[in-house]
Amino acid sequence: MVDSREQDEGQVIRRRRSCQACSKRFTTVEEATLAVIKRSGVTEPFSRQKVINGVRRACQGRPVDEDALAQLAQTVEDSIRATGSAEVPAPEVGLAILGPLRELDEVAYLRFASVYQSFSSIEDFEKAIGDLRSEHRRQQQPAPSPAGPPAPQPHQPTDQRAGTTS
Repeated sequence: MVDSREQDEGQVIRRRRSCQACSKRFTTVEEATLAVIKRSGVTEPFSRQKVINGVRRACQGRPVDEDALAQLAQTVEDSIRATGSAEVPAPEVGLAILGPLRELDEVAYLRFASVYQSFSSIEDFEKAIGDLRSEHRRQQQPAPSPAGPPAPQPHQPTDQRAGTTS
């Protein structure tokens, strides 16, 4: 091997090599593959486009553009790759989609979650909406002061006879 370079944040490695028999140089490209194990047990390569297509259906009629969908798909792939596993069960892909989609558009999140989590009643929707409302309330509360509680005021002596400060 003559040279080795990483691309795409380490997901692809280009190696420059030379043949020991004839000394000619050639390049090899090694790519870290990511596979999804479907519920049926079939394994297929991870596809950002499939993530985009699924989320696009949930975002139908919502103010979400293609760039945002592509960014979401990249975020999902990055989080799955960060696990270090070459094969990921399909339900984990769905879970990886929920967080970024919730940040992107809450209505699309509810649509996607209702299918992904198999909502079967109005109570399921009410619980999901209640969770979103709770999250909004937590975000609207003022953050505690990093300095802690207010410092005590210095003691001022009082005149015991009149009850006034001196």
